[in-house]
Amino acid sequence: MVEWTDQERAIINGIFSNLDYDDIGPKALCRCLIVYPWTQRYFGAFGSLHNAEAIKNNQRIADHGITVLHGMDRALKNMDNIKATYAELSVLHSEKLHVDPDNFKLLSDCLTIVVAAKMGAAFTADVQAAFQKFLTVVVSALGRQYH
Repeated sequence: MVEWTDQERAIINGIFSNLDYDDIGPKALCRCLIVYPWTQRYFGAFGSLHNAEAIKNNQRIADHGITVLHGMDRALKNMDNIKATYAELSVLHSEKLHVDPDNFKLLSDCLTIVVAAKMGAAFTADVQAAFQKFLTVVVSALGRQYH
């Protein structure tokens, strides 16, 4: 089990309470699909992803980015038991969708970049440390079924 300090909890909740999910979610997923093009293979049914502009203008990608970000709300509400909270999602992604678990880390890295760009100077080392810790636990929970 992960131990969270009061400061870490406050930082993580503060980040998410100030996020514009409709902006950050699509940007993070688009960045992941553009920077790591092999991740596109899971989105074949989402329409054209043939270049960066097509990805950025794809409404289904944008909608899924928002869904993914809202999915982290579950972790926020269950910070003391994130692995159990994501048990069903881990099974879905491993057994039905066959998503490479490394992609969760790639997406979390892209989310960090997008959040850092949005927060600017407020994204201090302490803020990043708490955010990265949270994302690492989420990524681990999503990849749990693979182990």
